[in-house]
Amino acid sequence: MSRIERLLPRRHLTSVSPNATPAQGSSSNLANPEEAPAIAVEDLCKQYRTHWAVDDVNFIVPKGWTVGLLGGNGAGKTTTIAMIMGLVIPSFGRAMVLGHDMATERHKVLGRMNFESPYVDMPMRLTVRQNLTIFGRLYAVEQLRERIDQLAVDLDLKEFLDRSNGKLSAGQKTRVALAKALINEPDLLLLDEPTASLDPDTADWVRQHLETYRKTHNATILLASHNMLEVERLCDRVIIMKRGKIQDDDSPERIMARYNRDTLEEVFLDVARGRVREGAPEDAP
Repeated sequence: MSRIERLLPRRHLTSVSPNATPAQGSSSNLANPEEAPAIAVEDLCKQYRTHWAVDDVNFIVPKGWTVGLLGGNGAGKTTTIAMIMGLVIPSFGRAMVLGHDMATERHKVLGRMNFESPYVDMPMRLTVRQNLTIFGRLYAVEQLRERIDQLAVDLDLKEFLDRSNGKLSAGQKTRVALAKALINEPDLLLLDEPTASLDPDTADWVRQHLETYRKTHNATILLASHNMLEVERLCDRVIIMKRGKIQDDDSPERIMARYNRDTLEEVFLDVARGRVREGAPEDAP
């Protein structure tokens, strides 16, 4: 029994199936950070007074994978991501990123990860170039001016690179947020609704860029999105959460087959509304 298991109440002890898939179960070999998975979440719990926002969550994300984290309001996915980023300290368990415990060693890995959300604005009075310069310096990016120029070309920012952030359209702000997230060429990219507020053509362009970046950099992406078609297209695996627990964890195709549904959106509604389809799991794995 691990030290974490000795600390946990019995209701939070989790037995791992011997048939667990790579994104399930416990991270058994984290001694060497180079051999560790991109993300390893072990017995993760977060309690706010009497409420368990995250309740005994376990999953592994291998390097080079794109994994979707789905759930409605109050499912616990935002709190889970915050613990993976080291912004929230777990009540029990741990979140490991690239072999390092984010509660105690996040300084060792923050330079190799980044986060993007269209709901988090950058300073409005600064220009796009100024914002990217500040974030690039925070990440100690070498040859920063050249890196910004390259991102401006890749993400089509040149037209408004010297415009203040407050004068950008929603779609332009999303592209700038993506540039900020890629400024340090991260090994791990955490995305929260990356194509929100974008027209279909621009959203498709962003997805293509994310796919290209993952393949060319062998990067890992953890994607939180309510766009089920986007999740089906981008993700190797999908983790569905409800009320702080994992309800299902598998490839999109297998999850849809298990729930006897044609789309992930139908599965999402089944889980959110408590409907159980024939062949679907009645309890969380």
